[in-house]
Amino acid sequence: MISIRCPHCHVGLKVDETKIPSGITSFKCPKCKGSIPVALLSVEESGEKPTELVSSVTTNTGKITVLPNPDTKEQVFPLYEGTYIIGRKSASSKANIAIETMDRSMSREHIRIEVKKDASGRYKHFLSDNNSKNHTLYNNNILETGEVMVLNDKDEIVLGHTILRFTH
Repeated sequence: MISIRCPHCHVGLKVDETKIPSGITSFKCPKCKGSIPVALLSVEESGEKPTELVSSVTTNTGKITVLPNPDTKEQVFPLYEGTYIIGRKSASSKANIAIETMDRSMSREHIRIEVKKDASGRYKHFLSDNNSKNHTLYNNNILETGEVMVLNDKDEIVLGHTILRFTH
């Protein structure tokens, strides 16, 4: 058994590494449904040696940093493979990245970022507006409804009066 901690909700899980299917790189957290990356493990055939780490899956594929302002403190959110809804923290929000802010011009579910592997095995981060009321600025350009942008290192995203910086 190995212990894994969900990077999103921090719930601890026990997993029998011998039952992890070959080729799997992540699984869904039973609590928050976020994607949990898995390390590739191998057991010696003799069964006498403990499980050894053979190689690890790239888990932290990028991050979003919320730049501080009078309404918002600095916050950092790692991005793993999966889909994120990002917005203002609220009891009624379904955002899985909830920004603590007093910025009421930020929607509770403002943007969507999807992290996927491409054919070469590299992670790409796809940004789209999530039908926000006050639109989303991506590098000082309005993100149109239905438009999807690929994020690059040091891109800026503005939600209401709050600036987010993506880094890879």
